Amino acid sequence: MNSMDGQKMQEKEMKKMQTGTTTLGLVTDEGVVLAADNRATIGHLKASKRAKKVFKLHDDIAMTIAGSVGDAQKIVRLMRAQINLYNIENRDLSVKGASTLLSNVLNANKMMPYMNQFIIGGTNPDNVLFDLDPLGGLMDHKKFTATGSGSQSAYGVLEDRYEEDIPHEEGVKLAIRAVKAASERDTASGDGIDVVTITDEGYKELEESTVEDYLD
Repeated sequence: MNSMDGQKMQEKEMKKMQTGTTTLGLVTDEGVVLAADNRATIGHLKASKRAKKVFKLHDDIAMTIAGSVGDAQKIVRLMRAQINLYNIENRDLSVKGASTLLSNVLNANKMMPYMNQFIIGGTNPDNVLFDLDPLGGLMDHKKFTATGSGSQSAYGVLEDRYEEDIPHEEGVKLAIRAVKAASERDTASGDGIDVVTITDEGYKELEESTVEDYLD
């Protein structure tokens, strides 16, 4: 296969990529908040109502996934293993370091790309978010970011409501409100919301009942 054929195959695969979901991250005055809906789809079929899309990578780093479930699960396993290995041999890997690691992995596989978008967020050494495209493109965000088919609706809420140094509690409420808004407009998003916070106190997954209280 020559490079031109490889490029055409890559473009074909990219057009087929489905990112039916809503995931987002935002920075607060105490840390970061990551959130995602729970729906997984196969074409027009609702395959799962409890799909996990936010994953702990380390005590101060987490990641959201959008796109192919199989590809994403492989990346989560790889990232956890690499971060643990790095932390044993060196010091704790920073959020930027983890994001750069994933960027290199994705870019090295660009001829047969992982069909995903990712958000990595954490607090080491600063509260920050990074998003990555399937080819390893890496961008940092000091406020917020979103991925998936519902991201446009989520961005509308975030752009309207987000404030610099937003109090952490308000940041949690805003993240939930943004995913809920996306779920009401995007048919590939819905069936509940998972919310994770990372602060100086560490990684925390909000209970389903707590998320429901925010929705009331």
